[in-house]
Amino acid sequence: MIIPVVVKHKVQFGEIGKSSIDTKTLVLYYLVMATAEPYRTPAQLIEERLRERGWTQRVLALILALDETTVSKILSGKKPVDAELALTLHAVLDIDPEQLLQLQKSYELAKAHLEVRIDPQLKKRANLIGKLPIQEMIKRGWLDVHDSRNLNDIEGALTKFFGEQSPDDIEILEFAPKKTNVSDKDATPEQIAWLYRVKQIASELLVQKYSQSAARDAVSRLKPLLSSPQEVRKVPRILAESGIRFVIVESLPSAKIDGVCFWLNDYSPVIGMTLRFDRIDNFWFVLRHELEHVIQRHGRESETTMLDINLDGERAGTGVGVSDEERIANEVAADFCVPQKKLESFIARKAPFFAERDILGFANTLQVHPGLVAGQLQHKTSRYDRFRSFLVKVRREVIPSAPVDGWGDVYPVGL
Repeated sequence: MIIPVVVKHKVQFGEIGKSSIDTKTLVLYYLVMATAEPYRTPAQLIEERLRERGWTQRVLALILALDETTVSKILSGKKPVDAELALTLHAVLDIDPEQLLQLQKSYELAKAHLEVRIDPQLKKRANLIGKLPIQEMIKRGWLDVHDSRNLNDIEGALTKFFGEQSPDDIEILEFAPKKTNVSDKDATPEQIAWLYRVKQIASELLVQKYSQSAARDAVSRLKPLLSSPQEVRKVPRILAESGIRFVIVESLPSAKIDGVCFWLNDYSPVIGMTLRFDRIDNFWFVLRHELEHVIQRHGRESETTMLDINLDGERAGTGVGVSDEERIANEVAADFCVPQKKLESFIARKAPFFAERDILGFANTLQVHPGLVAGQLQHKTSRYDRFRSFLVKVRREVIPSAPVDGWGDVYPVGL
């Protein structure tokens, strides 16, 4: 077999047996050969300068005021060239100190490739623990971890949270949209973690048998509740009686989730909400949006999770970038809050000035809270700085009657 042999830092080719050269030396040779430098190690460059001057190791030792053993270690690669030595050799042998240090760095990296054994789980661990808001999940009670600095505790808790057999089976981060069939292909690990929490809670709820007619009937029962913030407390009961599992889970930081619709099975629809915007208009728009996903059976056949993000912006509209499912849900939700033809007529008559008495009068005619009119006006005019006084809070009204996780409360999953 013909393989390269390192002889006094030069390469010769010849036929040798497999046992006549150390494997580590051979691999190291291939690694250092990867550089474009004419010299592969600091020692090669130093020895070349000594030969040019006709100096021996002893001469160099005398000049540097070092013992010969130290110089021998430098030339054999056992003593690395540091910045101080590089500057000294520059003064004595006129060697570029930066070149010496770069050679030393490349040589040490080549050695490390041979000597360092990287834990094969390290990359997966970084992908899993590095991307998830672990501390927030522990704080929220999602992960049962006794010692937040104990890796085994964290991995065990994550395994349980994601319903897997071992940490090696948790592929949710790298392949989240594929594995969970999330409609939003850009779903983040935070959003996926929130989704799993909703699934955990929803799986434990007891509701009436679901039917599409019951879901449509729920819309009729919800409509009269639009007139008062206090009426939202009836929403969880109406949905449960219609066979819809309704869950409120506080959003994780930066997740920007408004709501979600998915199916545990063909007859178990789930609606999850975050209430990240505690406003009456946002509550009803998001709820009706998700309810339309249920009525239209969006995601049931394909087992797709309809994860709705930033429904207060462009995704609440009907533009080119909005999917058919989302466009349908947006149109129905907006019309549910305020009939859109009547709203357009109101805008045509009153724009560009909308007096408070006009908004109150219009809302009274529709028998809805003026906050719903204000929210739709903000969206239509893109003036989100106006009409804010009408946008009352509803979270404290709905939380006492709903399955809730967040804002200091932990839903007792598995108890």
